[in-house]
Order: sequence, then structure tokens, then C-alpha cells
Amino acid sequence: MITGRLAAKPILPGSTIGIFGGGQLGRMTAMAAREMGYRIQVLDPDPACPARFVVDGCIEAGWDDSREAANLARGCDVVTLEIEQISVASMEAAASFAPVRPAGAMLAVIQDRVEQKNWLRRNGFPVGEYRAVRSMDELRAAIGELGGKCFCKSATGGYDGRGQGKVGFVAGALFEDEVRGAWQALGEGPGVAEKAVDLEREISVLVARAPNGEVKAYPAAWNHHEEQILAWSVMPAPLPTAMAAEARELADAIADTFQLEGVLAVEMFVTNDGELLVNELAPRPHNSYHASVRACVTSQFEQLVRAVCDLPLGSVDVVQPAAIVNLLGDLWIGPDGNARAPHFDRALAVPGVRLHLYEKHRPRKGRKMGHLSAVGTTADEAVDLVLQAKALL
Repeated sequence: MITGRLAAKPILPGSTIGIFGGGQLGRMTAMAAREMGYRIQVLDPDPACPARFVVDGCIEAGWDDSREAANLARGCDVVTLEIEQISVASMEAAASFAPVRPAGAMLAVIQDRVEQKNWLRRNGFPVGEYRAVRSMDELRAAIGELGGKCFCKSATGGYDGRGQGKVGFVAGALFEDEVRGAWQALGEGPGVAEKAVDLEREISVLVARAPNGEVKAYPAAWNHHEEQILAWSVMPAPLPTAMAAEARELADAIADTFQLEGVLAVEMFVTNDGELLVNELAPRPHNSYHASVRACVTSQFEQLVRAVCDLPLGSVDVVQPAAIVNLLGDLWIGPDGNARAPHFDRALAVPGVRLHLYEKHRPRKGRKMGHLSAVGTTADEAVDLVLQAKALL
């Protein structure tokens, strides 16, 4: 779908793409871009970031180093991102030398969970009940107003369960102790208290939008979390036809309202009443769409390259159901705390399973080291196969 085509000049293969962030998302984006004939430069504070091993150059600098951000852009034809932590000042510095997609103004909204929730509500998008909090007293009052069971999240930072706390889920727990624990999880700073939703499932929709106005939303992915970290995901999500269409339309509308240039993951709740609520936004490739590499005509990583380079967007049709399961650093640590080697040979004996490691050399509990993927004739079969493979590790 194209909405309001603008005059824009495609950035063709042979050009250089800059990426803020050299983690696994930057790595996989770089690998897709290289297949298309692009050169890649990344900026990351980690000298051993996963993307370093597959790119043409890596600037070692912090997310708030605007001078080095400008240096990145000087050598690039377009700059994108794989992480939200990059400062708006750095993005503005880069924008003086190359197009930055998505733009810093959009990132400023998404970086702050309170502003993100407020933006969604102001623009008429469905969100659950929430309260902004700036002190433990405000947090205590907010939880009381919201009815007891709440998720508490820091306004900025926080990822994969970090910067988050829960209240009201443990029988017999003292309210004051839980409030204090949640406040500490927020880093004793600004945050948001969200009323727990009566969930049927969690889904996400990745939408791509090019500067020329072309928009394409992928079929929804179904996501399963454990300890507030994505454990596994499968696409297409088993949803009623009308709800699947509604989810894609919602993602399209958010992308158009933002005037997105790039990709945006829209995380959603499906309530037991059949309502869709927007949970959070991520202006980058998303863990839940790693399965697109095997499920779809166009992977999320190739789609990001197409979008930021203003090329025609690729087909988002599902060719075959596919599932992924995350491999956390825990797998490399034995019960005695000593290092162990996962049994990848056993996992790869499961039909349809592939291994994707990110070249992270320091395993630790909760750290995403890679993932397994599997395809099946149905979404359920793909999930069963990938979980069977993980159990063999």
C-alpha cells in the first residue's frame, strides 16, 4: 500500500548504510544488506559487538557521543538503528550529514514509556490503563487506583525484563514490600504503572514504511514470554481472520501517523474479550520476527534495508509457518556454575531446525546468545519442533 507518494531518491546497492548499534539485530541487518550489495558501518560502545565480524567498519563510541555519530554519518549514504538507547542529540548530529531513518523525533517519543503511552492515547490508539509515576508515593497511589495487579516499568531504558517490577501477583506478599521492590526495580526514578490485562495471548506486528509512503505490515507473530523475556515466537499467529486484519491495520495506522521511515514493531495484547491493546513500540527489527527469515518471502532485515534505502518493499506473504526459540546464556552455564557446551548436534538432528548464533563470547544468565528456528506445516508443528530441539541442548 502506498499512501501519499513523495519525491525521493532510492539509495542503490554499492552505497553505504550506517547502523546505530552492533548487536544481533545490527548483525543480521548487515548480513542482509551485504547480500544486496551494500557496505555497512556501525557505531557501538562494545569493541566485540556481534556486528563487528560482518561489517566494513565499526566506530567504538557511546550512544550519546554526537561527534562520533556525525563521523558515522559522514561516511554513509543513510543511517538507521537497531537499538533505542541512541541519544536524540546523536541522531540529530548524524542527520546533518546523511538521512537518518527513522527520525530522531519519533525516537524521542518511543524512548520514554510515559510519552509513548501518552502519544498512543492522544492519537486514538487503544492502550490499557496506566499511570505515570515519579515517586514511591505516586507508585503506591497508582497501584491502588489501577486495582492491585500491576506491571511497573521504568520510563527510559530497560529491556528484556530489566527495569521492571510486578505487584499483586504473589499470594500473601505484603503490599508495602511489593511497592518498595517495584520502586527499586524502576531505579527509584520516573516510570509507568500498567494495570495487568486479562490476556488471551501476546502478539506483535512488524510494519515497514519507506520515505515514498509505501507501507507493508507483516502477518502477526504470536509471542510467549517467560520471566518477562521472549521465550519463543511463531508466525503466522493463530488469530481469527478479522482480528489478524485489525492488528495489521492498527500497525499501518501507527506507522502512518509517525510518518515512519524504516520498520516498527507494534507489540499488542489480545484480551480474553477479544480486544486489541497496544503494549509497546520498537522502531527497529524485533526478536519476534526472526522467524520471518524462514517464514516470509522477505525477512524483516531485508525489509529494513529496502525501507531506509527507499526501494520497493518486499512481499510479506508467509511461505511456511516458522517458529524461533531464544537461546539464553543460561544454556552455557551448568548447575554447578561452571561452563558447559550446549549439545547443538542433538538439536540439529530435529527435522527442519536451524541454529543461529550471534558471536557473543561472554555468556551470562538472561543474555540472548542466539536462537533456534524451525518450520512446519502448521504454526503448532513449528513450535513443537523448535521446543523439542531446545530440550535436547
